[in-house]
Amino acid sequence: MARGRMTIGLYNSYDSVRFAEAHRRAIARAAPIALAFDGSLATFGFPYAKELRTPQEVAVWVSGTTSIGEAGKYLRELADLGRFQTFGFPNRGFPPQLGEVVVTTNRPDSKKAITAASLAETLTNGSSILLVFGLGPRGLDDRKVYPLGRYHFDLTGRGLSLETATAIGAAPALIAAHLRE
Repeated sequence: MARGRMTIGLYNSYDSVRFAEAHRRAIARAAPIALAFDGSLATFGFPYAKELRTPQEVAVWVSGTTSIGEAGKYLRELADLGRFQTFGFPNRGFPPQLGEVVVTTNRPDSKKAITAASLAETLTNGSSILLVFGLGPRGLDDRKVYPLGRYHFDLTGRGLSLETATAIGAAPALIAAHLRE
């Protein structure tokens, strides 16, 4: 049985009108993590310029404006592999092709809470997962986004709040550490 894919999902909680430096940095930082753990990267609600119509065009544009991730090399590589995708805000739900939606939070609903070991087992059993990370000081909207997650994942298991870039690196690494070859 083929292993499922882990996708890092970046949910825009910053500015929905203007593409900011924070958007650029989040994408550039998440791309090498996705590549390192044989995953994918997806953005939700990012205000890309209208002329950027494909993930490859976004990758080239972001790459030309950052030194992070080998000057965007890893993002371009993900795009070329078809593992970088862009979506609008998920009003009725996240794209099902990305797998089971896992909201990353330090305040998981006890009925939806899941561990890194269980997420690794999900991948091992052939199902894909989408780890959704909120960007910005507000993180994910409790009313809009939390209900869309089948699972809630507190990667610390202790309710500790981590800086977004730290969580984006730690969550996939923790799950990958539980994967069985």
